[in-house]
Amino acid sequence: MGSEFTHLDSSGAARMVDVSAKNVSARTARASGFVRLSARTVEIIRSGEVPKGDAIAVARIAGIMAAKRTPDLVPLCHPIAVHGVEVDLQIEDGGVAITAQVRTADRTGVEMEALTSVMVTALALIDMVKSADPAAVVTDVRVEEKTGGKTGTWTRGS
Repeated sequence: MGSEFTHLDSSGAARMVDVSAKNVSARTARASGFVRLSARTVEIIRSGEVPKGDAIAVARIAGIMAAKRTPDLVPLCHPIAVHGVEVDLQIEDGGVAITAQVRTADRTGVEMEALTSVMVTALALIDMVKSADPAAVVTDVRVEEKTGGKTGTWTRGS
């Protein structure tokens, strides 16, 4: 079992993988997700009339902050130097599409940071509009691409 799942030791107990022998390399990860919203809520966001303020700006900052705090939230995630975070929110007719890209030069990848960024961006957006749309739904959160490290580049659908 320990050889199949690197975060488990030979007895099946959780452990943090030792990455100290790995080479430092440039690594990126891009993740995406979607917040489904009512047509009225989309209209409110587009018009800039969200009662709590600029929902898009608040969500973007929350996503950037979240990427940097991932090891505090995901127990076996390594604390690494996050060198860049870009969070993009696109307002669409059915809600808001979110993309986060995270970059580092370190010994392990940033997939968890990108996923955390998307999730917290989505949560912050929902917090900003929940009074107008208590039925908002976060959906389709996933890694789209990762680069760097021993496994090189991986792209969803390739």
